[in-house]
Amino acid sequence: MFYPSPLNSLARGTWFKLICGASFGHLPAIRSLAIAYTLAGADCIDVAADLAVITAAKDGISTARKLAQTNADAGNSCLDFPWLMVSLNDGADPHFRKAAFDPSQCPADCPRPCERICPADAIDDRGVVESRCYGCGRCLPICPLGLIVTHDRSATPNSILPYLTAEDGIDAIEIHTQSGHLDEFRQLWSILAPVAHHLKLLAISCPDSDELITYLRSIHDTIAATYHPRPLPFALLWQTDGRPMSGDIGAGTTHAAIKLGEKVLAAHLPGYVQLAGGTNHYTVPKLRERQLLPPTTTKHVHGVAYGSYARVLLSPLLDKLDARTEQPGKLESHSDLLSATVAIAAELVGQLKGDINPTQKSQNHNP
Repeated sequence: MFYPSPLNSLARGTWFKLICGASFGHLPAIRSLAIAYTLAGADCIDVAADLAVITAAKDGISTARKLAQTNADAGNSCLDFPWLMVSLNDGADPHFRKAAFDPSQCPADCPRPCERICPADAIDDRGVVESRCYGCGRCLPICPLGLIVTHDRSATPNSILPYLTAEDGIDAIEIHTQSGHLDEFRQLWSILAPVAHHLKLLAISCPDSDELITYLRSIHDTIAATYHPRPLPFALLWQTDGRPMSGDIGAGTTHAAIKLGEKVLAAHLPGYVQLAGGTNHYTVPKLRERQLLPPTTTKHVHGVAYGSYARVLLSPLLDKLDARTEQPGKLESHSDLLSATVAIAAELVGQLKGDINPTQKSQNHNP
């Protein structure tokens, strides 16, 4: 069984991206997510611009590569491997924040609604576990005393520049921006531009606004001016961030992502269009219903990115992995959990890819 390269997936409209989270730093989970979704056929894995996080993701992809090669040698499958993407921001952005509070201020009889609502299990009796928090903000309005705050952070590009020029380094960068940030974007781009020709893909993630299309055209003109009159040396992708970090809340969150995707498609911007923000199990069926995926139309979405929904799907199994007394965190050492995580991941990937049989892929990649 053969799965197309990431670039071919974009062209075919079957691009699948896993978003680990621009602020998510739980290294064992990131490594396991990378293993499972690589074996499931993901085209891209997006992580925070943190050297430890990048290393964990690369190790997960490398481990999956070895597992897949073992099975390929046995004639079971042939699998291309996902591009590794790193997220940067040009200003304040909800993807780049952490929640925090002082647990000593909590009343002894507090029912702790923050702990129950957190999708990342990032809150316990010691406060917020920083590495697990990915900034969704669901705990903020639910605290009875308003004790929870957020701290914004910026991902500095200088620390990851060496990975751009490395032979086996970063394949793609995503820049989170928003209308009105053109000066900030240009400042960030001035740092990236000298080495950007090493990229396979540059993604621009932006929420909706009245000025969105005008702003995205200005972004494109800024990037294109660097290489004029030559074409861009990398693929360009527009990520429509419909309802950020909400895909695991309910099926209806996908409507914002699709609506924004249609808006950007209608603008005929150069490059590919990929949905994000509120994506879940309902996204692909709704896209097919609206004829926004090939082969039913020539004006189609090229891919879908899944963040909180894709991670929450595997959370129960990864919790079991952490609880194992022997080799906790080593997904590849526990064939039962590896098989189960790949099967679940492949079911989600298969919605978009169409030709993936999750059961067969699980069997193929069970060491």
